[in-house]
Amino acid sequence: MAAAAPQPEGGKALLGLLSGLARAAYYGEAGIPEALLREQLYPDTAPREFAALLGKMSGLLKSVASADMDLNQLEAFLTAQTKKPGGITTDQAAVIAKFWKNHRTKIRESLINQSRWDNTLKNMNWRVDLKSQSRHVDQINAPVAIVELELGKNGMESEFLSLEFDETKVSHLLKKLSEIEENITSLTQTT
Repeated sequence: MAAAAPQPEGGKALLGLLSGLARAAYYGEAGIPEALLREQLYPDTAPREFAALLGKMSGLLKSVASADMDLNQLEAFLTAQTKKPGGITTDQAAVIAKFWKNHRTKIRESLINQSRWDNTLKNMNWRVDLKSQSRHVDQINAPVAIVELELGKNGMESEFLSLEFDETKVSHLLKKLSEIEENITSLTQTT
């Protein structure tokens, strides 16, 4: 597609419509009522025509987002949509391309965050301390590794986990990590 010329007033309305759809579907904002979108963006459009446009744009945005289309894929997809009976106009295709170019990263991150089931590691801190008190005299002044993990989902309160490892446990952990690394390396090497 060639570089888009400045969009007519309809281009701004379509950008607004796409932004409203993205805010509701991908950015976690409460859905903007269809009537408000029509009133603000397409006041001269009949409700039935607006509902058809809304459905078409929602479907196109969903297709583009679920495939995480790069610009070449997007161009081919939109070109096919302009040639299809009842498809979109070239002006609409240019607006959709502009919208996707500006919102792809944010929508992709939103979809990734929505697809996570469990908590993720948000932060990790570690330090090595020396024990100054212990039930057993031989453990005093022994090095201890303290690992603090912050676990959680975006937008939710985090959980904190604190782990303490003595020298033996650290050695065991490092041995297991080396084994994991060796297994991954052997699986990923091509022969």
